[in-house]
Amino acid sequence: MNLRIQSKSGVPIYEQIVVQMRELILKGILKEGEMLPSIRSLASDLKISVITTKRAYEELEKEGMVYSVPGKGFYVDNPDRDFLEEKRVRGVEEELAQAVKKCKEAGISKEEVKEMVEIFW
Repeated sequence: MNLRIQSKSGVPIYEQIVVQMRELILKGILKEGEMLPSIRSLASDLKISVITTKRAYEELEKEGMVYSVPGKGFYVDNPDRDFLEEKRVRGVEEELAQAVKKCKEAGISKEEVKEMVEIFW
């Protein structure tokens, strides 16, 4: 597994692991039933704390992306893709609502916002 950790990014390391593993699962790179590296093994490979790796795996388990088998390890689950897509869209909508609010507060017109979105797109 090729995960990249950026210690200076400002994003917690466990969250970087969660985001990257989630993407690998959703893209089908990690298949349902596939065993993940052990907590200790991944921590060693990434040169991070076992506690950080454990937290990432627990977060993925809460999301339904992986499941644990006591004494065996963590395995890729069959996530509810529709639910995850809805959750992702909702997150984007919330961020967009905040951005629109900031634009209004700054006196930026709707047309200027559309131009900005077009440029960024």
